[in-house]
Amino acid sequence: MANRINHLRINRSIGFTIVEAMVVVAVLAILLGVGAPSMTRMGVNQRLKAAGHDIASSMSLARSEALATRKETRLLLDLEQRAFRVEPDPRVHALPKQIELKLFTAQSDLLSDKVGAIRFFPDGGSNGGRVTLAAGERKYNVDIDWLTGRVAILD
Repeated sequence: MANRINHLRINRSIGFTIVEAMVVVAVLAILLGVGAPSMTRMGVNQRLKAAGHDIASSMSLARSEALATRKETRLLLDLEQRAFRVEPDPRVHALPKQIELKLFTAQSDLLSDKVGAIRFFPDGGSNGGRVTLAAGERKYNVDIDWLTGRVAILD
């Protein structure tokens, strides 16, 4: 009988009380409440950066395509749909909805008030321009040099 009582005492001291478990849950809730907004901002910043690199690499692809085929190539950007594509490829690349877009290009390359193009010429040049991607206070500019067609991302 004494053996059985000692066994019960050992089992009681091994586990957590409900008060201890509630304290742990409360501390975790506070940590998540403080950390979650910054993690969300970090996620938006990562998506913004990825979108900037996606547009820049697609512009470089359009420039390479123009050089290789000896034909003018365009990157079409739809500001309303937040999407772009490189002609003649029909695939549309969607951008995250949280990102604001602005396009600065030649007046002749504005196809409508929501759709515009950046042109790349067979000699490697371009009509030049800038695509601005923003989310909150964070902003990336993707610049295209008109003379060389080189693409640069400015933070």
